Amino acid sequence: MLKEVHLDPYRTWCPVADCQTVCPIASSEPGQPVLVECPSCHLKFCSCCKDAWHAEVSCRDSQPSVLPTEHGTLFMTEAEAPIKQCPVCRVYIERNEGCAQMMCKNCKHTFCWYCLQNLDNDIFLRHYDKGPCRNKLGHSRASVMWNRTQVVGILVGLGIIALVTSPLLLLASPCIICCVCKSCRGKKKKHDPSTT
Repeated sequence: MLKEVHLDPYRTWCPVADCQTVCPIASSEPGQPVLVECPSCHLKFCSCCKDAWHAEVSCRDSQPSVLPTEHGTLFMTEAEAPIKQCPVCRVYIERNEGCAQMMCKNCKHTFCWYCLQNLDNDIFLRHYDKGPCRNKLGHSRASVMWNRTQVVGILVGLGIIALVTSPLLLLASPCIICCVCKSCRGKKKKHDPSTT
């Protein structure tokens, strides 16, 4: 259902994380933003960028973040916003505390909270070693090193298991093949009418 809705140009998910209702999109010219209203929570949002509806403004104009709340709309600058949208599926994500490595519950995309860079393949968290997000992971260096040690330990452990088991499998393969062949011959003899 998730992939089906993403591929359908006339349906989209409500960007509110707690809502996740499938919303109908009115037909329009390709690439043109359309006002979408969620039938469940009544949020009005843009069909293209999933931000709050912006009638006369383009999707990516630099403006304060618009956050839907129970009491109307809240305007905040990007730096102070505790809620951001997943860079892939545009679902709203709230961060109250914890580290800056975020995983979207909707699409499982992993990204940096500060710059929204893709971290799906960064198992060693090297993104936080340099650049504007340096040392902003939210954990001590010791915990980052522990994470990297665990990842390396798992990879080394899998390598050792593969090295130990591969010669054993090579040595055991003739026996396995022989046993299989004997059992096949035994079954053939039982079913062969010429042996009776």
